[in-house]
Amino acid sequence: MKIPFLGTSGAVRSVNADQQRTLNCYLEMDNGSPRAPVALYGTPGLVLRATLGGAVRGCIAEGGYTWWVGGNTVYRMSSAYAVTTVGTIGTSTGEVGIASNGAQLLIVDGSAGYIVTVASATIGLITDSDFPNGVQRTTYQDGYFAVTGKAGSPSFWINQTPYAGTSWDALDFASSEGSPDNTIGIISDHRELWLFGEKSAEVWVNTGSSDFPFARSGNAFIEHGCAAAGTIAKADNTVFWLGADDKGQGIVWRADGYTPVRISTHAMEKALGGYTVASATALTYQQEGHVFYVLNFPEATWVYDASTQVWHERAYMDPATSALSRWRGACHCYLGGSLVGDYTNGKVYSLDLDTYTDAGDAILRLRTAQTLSQDQAWVFFPSMQVDMETGVGLATGQGSDPLLMLRFSDDGHTWSNVKTATIGKVGEYGARAKFNRLGRSRNRTWEISMTDPVRFAVFGAVVA
Repeated sequence: MKIPFLGTSGAVRSVNADQQRTLNCYLEMDNGSPRAPVALYGTPGLVLRATLGGAVRGCIAEGGYTWWVGGNTVYRMSSAYAVTTVGTIGTSTGEVGIASNGAQLLIVDGSAGYIVTVASATIGLITDSDFPNGVQRTTYQDGYFAVTGKAGSPSFWINQTPYAGTSWDALDFASSEGSPDNTIGIISDHRELWLFGEKSAEVWVNTGSSDFPFARSGNAFIEHGCAAAGTIAKADNTVFWLGADDKGQGIVWRADGYTPVRISTHAMEKALGGYTVASATALTYQQEGHVFYVLNFPEATWVYDASTQVWHERAYMDPATSALSRWRGACHCYLGGSLVGDYTNGKVYSLDLDTYTDAGDAILRLRTAQTLSQDQAWVFFPSMQVDMETGVGLATGQGSDPLLMLRFSDDGHTWSNVKTATIGKVGEYGARAKFNRLGRSRNRTWEISMTDPVRFAVFGAVVA
């Protein structure tokens, strides 16, 4: 009997009903395979490329380089991962906003603004007295840097002269007026400026006016604001954000035109109730046709795959204690490959689907399946075989005889002892990950996991 085994992540209000979890693995569908129309693959491992000074706070790709803020220092990195120190900014912690007009980068840190000249890799403080010091968010459109996020303000500002990021006029600003909330975030998408407030959002367009080029776009007013400005991100040809409005917060939205579409699930929203929502941030990246929206909280990381419309979780496992914490990636940029910066230190990693550790540290991959029940009748489990790729062991060391771990629950609250089964030494492609004498149950929840640094590819499970 083939059992439902693969799916999304998130325990519902009662774990007796369902407590699925998909950790450090993601679904791939429409494989054209009768055996595996849905497959579960391990998320990419981390390959260390460089170490900067201080936790990584932001990054951007421009001019054939990637540019990073680590601690209070700005760095330039080549495609060969050679690092050059550019200069310093006035703060060492907290989020930063970075945008590019091609020749210049604007960095804002909630205190001041800085211009990096791309050609010379030099940095300077914006000394124009009309620059709105205190902004923390920035984007770029049509020659203009737009900045916002000044505490207690509904406004956004633009530079006075196109392509000149050092020149500002105190009169070159506008305010969101559709709702009296403060503007906390901004992003440019399809040559439109999306201004996010705490309870609403507006869309502005470039009208070409010589007085102030941007104006609100007709009736494009969105009655869902943003709970954390760092979660506003572009992916899959649209905008994503973690929402808030006058009714509450904790729903993740994806824009369909100007209409917000809820993409979070009740199970995920239940989990969000225990997180520090105001400190959430997000990054997006694409890999092998999957477009990921990575939502980081201080306590955990949730990832939405736009290609499958399914959530999974990611976590880093402490090698000393095995404790799980949020995933390491804080920001992302692409230059010949996907790079992420570590939120705890200055490390920069590349994402590699053929690497099976986090820069040498083990990755816990785990799937808790749907609760299996047949109208509360007894179901007997003489054995269960997990259908997966086998024979993937390494030549030596950990992973030379990789093990799959299994445990199960019959009441949703207590769990069996862990059983193990080999998934085959290198070349043992006929190995079967099979577990015997599993008893009977009216309600059975299965959980498999693995920490060996080998390929993880699961296609389902069969009970016989």
